[in-house]
Amino acid sequence: MKASLKEVLAWAEERDCAVGSFNTPTFENVKAVISAAEELGVPVIIAHAEVHENEGARLDDIGPLMVWAAERAKFPVCVHLDHGEHPEYIYRAIDLGFTSVMIDASTCSYEDNAKVTKEVVARAHAANVDVEAEIGSLASREGGGDTGGGAVYTDPDLAKRFVDDTNIDALAASFGTAHGIYKAKPVLDFERIAKIRQLTGVPLVMHGGSGVSPEDYKKAIACGVRKINYYSYMARAGKNAVEEKLKEDVTFFHILAGVATDAMKEDAIKAMKVFVG
Repeated sequence: MKASLKEVLAWAEERDCAVGSFNTPTFENVKAVISAAEELGVPVIIAHAEVHENEGARLDDIGPLMVWAAERAKFPVCVHLDHGEHPEYIYRAIDLGFTSVMIDASTCSYEDNAKVTKEVVARAHAANVDVEAEIGSLASREGGGDTGGGAVYTDPDLAKRFVDDTNIDALAASFGTAHGIYKAKPVLDFERIAKIRQLTGVPLVMHGGSGVSPEDYKKAIACGVRKINYYSYMARAGKNAVEEKLKEDVTFFHILAGVATDAMKEDAIKAMKVFVG
């Protein structure tokens, strides 16, 4: 069943756990993530990032499929636009039936970030769509590109001002994670994230969740993280499974697609088990 971001985050808040948010740029991703959630009996968030538009995964193609899959799922599925950098792109997702959107103007000045975020909130809330936004920025952008200046850790007092100014429903804060595959073990600032949660009172989002240790996931959740974005390592699991299968005499692509789907499902299950405790 299709669900709102607020609904799945409330579920997590009641249980002191987190909901996984998985990018799903292909049908195989969608199938893997939703089947993993159904097997465990937990809510989940499927997401499409704007950066995937340049990688052949177009919102107008995958978006309707995501909405359709969420509507027929056995458990709550939030359909989310991840890292929307252009308001018109975000509004397209709203029109397609997405239940939540993220406006990411985190590399802009505070004033510009707050201004565009308020505009998106007004449009989204009028359509009963929830909004996530970001203050501070990760060391790398979604898709692996560098921000140009390293990580900008979120200032707790500025985070409170941002939430008060914009009326967002969830806040993505920077506290030591990065998008993509980690080259070294991330060092997370748990005191920072706990302070941000205390001051803002809204559910917090961990971006760059792939590659974080189970112990650090649990610490972050205890500090108020309720949504964990996870994609790179799941996608890599699918790629690795295909490479292994290609050592055999494979004739048809659908065999490879099935192998990738199964591998991504198993990786998603492992992550979800940690997130929900």
